[in-house]
Amino acid sequence: MISRKQITNKINYYLRNWKNTKNRKRLKAKNITVLSSNCIGGFVLHDLNQKFNSPFINLYLTAKDFIQYLKHIEYYHNQSLQFITTEKRYPVAKLDNLTIHFMHYHSEQEAKDKWENRTKRMSLENLFIVMTDRDGCTYQDLVEFDNLPFKHKIIFTHQPHPELKSTVYIAGFEQNGMVGDLFEYTGLNGKRYYDYFDFVDWFNQAEKN
Repeated sequence: MISRKQITNKINYYLRNWKNTKNRKRLKAKNITVLSSNCIGGFVLHDLNQKFNSPFINLYLTAKDFIQYLKHIEYYHNQSLQFITTEKRYPVAKLDNLTIHFMHYHSEQEAKDKWENRTKRMSLENLFIVMTDRDGCTYQDLVEFDNLPFKHKIIFTHQPHPELKSTVYIAGFEQNGMVGDLFEYTGLNGKRYYDYFDFVDWFNQAEKN
């Protein structure tokens, strides 16, 4: 017997495909590079059937490490991964003084190959940067992120911060201390939490510059 959850998932699956098809037709930007502190960037690029021109796919960094990377992006761009031994069931590597968690990779070799190949495809002139207020993010981190000298950057937050230009408030997580899993569906509508932000319109800004 099919469960209620299975029915809900199937409906959201079909509605999601319909939504993705519409958004792929709307997208005009080409060869964008998305740097994301966690899996959100990969989800969005997959929705839009875009190539991963960034190594920041299926992994995460702490808020402070991600901001540190962005502050010295050209330096870290040329550094090599050094894998370390941890109690995690997935590969973990150091990029100089940064720690990268490859939680959706099966081996160090897979993580290394994907990281190196996708790093080569990065365009430092066409960056779109995505972060969330998870993984130890503090208010000071929000301020530092907001002050970074990148034209296209957003950070999803669980509370409104009108004083910060790059924040995108996602309602419903106010009591959690951080945003939840933004790739979860918001209901029986095929819509995920990150859909509250129009990524297609944002990416298309690259074509207007």
